[in-house]
Amino acid sequence: MKITIITVCYNAQNFISQCVQSVLNQDYSNIEYIVIDGNSQDNTLAILKQYGTGIDVLISEPDKGIYDAINKGIALATGNCIGVLHADDFYAHANVLSQVAKAFMSHPIDILYGNLDYVSRINHNLIVRKWRSHNYSDFLLENGWMPAHPTFYAKKECFLKYGNYDICLTSAADYDLMLRFLYKTPLEKFFLNLVMVKMRTGGASNITFKNRWLANRQDYHSLKKNNIPFPFKAILFKPFRKILQFF
Repeated sequence: MKITIITVCYNAQNFISQCVQSVLNQDYSNIEYIVIDGNSQDNTLAILKQYGTGIDVLISEPDKGIYDAINKGIALATGNCIGVLHADDFYAHANVLSQVAKAFMSHPIDILYGNLDYVSRINHNLIVRKWRSHNYSDFLLENGWMPAHPTFYAKKECFLKYGNYDICLTSAADYDLMLRFLYKTPLEKFFLNLVMVKMRTGGASNITFKNRWLANRQDYHSLKKNNIPFPFKAILFKPFRKILQFF
């Protein structure tokens, strides 16, 4: 089973090496690694070129944002399933993708997700929050829960049938896609109870109050678009679920 991993980046020279190396260090060999760079103006591209054939596809060109770049990667993907690893994140263990492959090959599933640790942007050994997921239920999704996007894997045929990331939704495009795949379709889901990814704090949607307000508006639009009942309820409970991750 071939797994396609997509990393998109822009001016990511500080963390891109650890991200790429965590992919190359995986003990699973049937990996297709696609990196889409948004025409970085720092040393990102030079760093990426040092990995040579370790990166199967490397493209550097302007794009319309992170989800436009991910869509480019999906169009190029030849793997049976697709996952995304952001440029400032890295795999928690060398056997993450072998566990993903084992789950897809052992169960009749279309989607897989797992657990994630938020780590300090300065010290990646310092865990700040623990995002722990659950076996899927519509009730959880309707009440503000969602899987951690960097742990989310789906068969390529899911994208072909149900669509890619909606770039009009800016920060909520990942939320929208997960709602669409999990809630609106009959796809089979699987929870892998494993810390899969270490994610650095400091995401763009959480930097300022204004950004958080705009992100909430996009989240609400995504909930309505995917026919989640009482979308304000999901918006209300979503922050409380994040607070619990600190304990």
